[in-house]
Amino acid sequence: MANGGLVSIIMPVHNSAGTVGQAVRSVLAQGHQDWELLITDDGSSDSSWEVLTGFADHDPRIKPQRSEQAGGPAVARNRAISRANGSWVAFLDSDDLWLPHKLERQIAFARDTRAPLSFSSYYKVPADYTGEAADFEPDDRIIRARDHLTYRRMLDANFIGCLTAMYDRDALGTRLMPDLRKRQDYALWLSILRDGHVAHGIQEPLALYREARAGSVSGNKLSLVKYNWQLYREVEKLSLPRSVRSLATSTARSVLNGRI
Repeated sequence: MANGGLVSIIMPVHNSAGTVGQAVRSVLAQGHQDWELLITDDGSSDSSWEVLTGFADHDPRIKPQRSEQAGGPAVARNRAISRANGSWVAFLDSDDLWLPHKLERQIAFARDTRAPLSFSSYYKVPADYTGEAADFEPDDRIIRARDHLTYRRMLDANFIGCLTAMYDRDALGTRLMPDLRKRQDYALWLSILRDGHVAHGIQEPLALYREARAGSVSGNKLSLVKYNWQLYREVEKLSLPRSVRSLATSTARSVLNGRI
């Protein structure tokens, strides 16, 4: 547990050759260096695998694994989680970045607050951002973290950015994401909080979220409505009135965050 403990970093990759190098370098630049980067290349048809193996050849902590056919983000993340050896499990997608002090600040915070699940504020950057995380100049495009989240509060919306989430594997065991096409990260946070745990948020922005390209499916926040509805009704088994309320608040939050 030297220096705060081993962190297992979970990264799904699918046709991300243009951005995954930035993401990996943001991990390499961390002040906390006790980590393993567990990557699942989910059936990429571009040069993502070559980029990943190039990094792995120079650092044994980078551990890519290849799936010939795409199984989706939940399957890719779960394959990586199943290989985790760390006391902490953290998440970083292949188009996002961490600021250099992310892990050390978050581990200290999680230990101080005894948070089984922690998260932070984060910056939004343009889709075509080409800089390194270490060179980022802070601005006011910030998605602010809540101080703490209970299960009931979390039903109102997904207040946890996946790129900032970290859970305590010693406290929670190995937690996988439900196999949903979308919103699988939201479903995981809900499953942890449903057990009576409380998530704690760090106000300081610790990561960079790359916004979707204009006109993309992921850029249309309203496209998530049906997936949120499925989560509330089929996974969480909420009543019809509670599902309607949750859907309204989660949709409003997505729209507001899209304007930042």
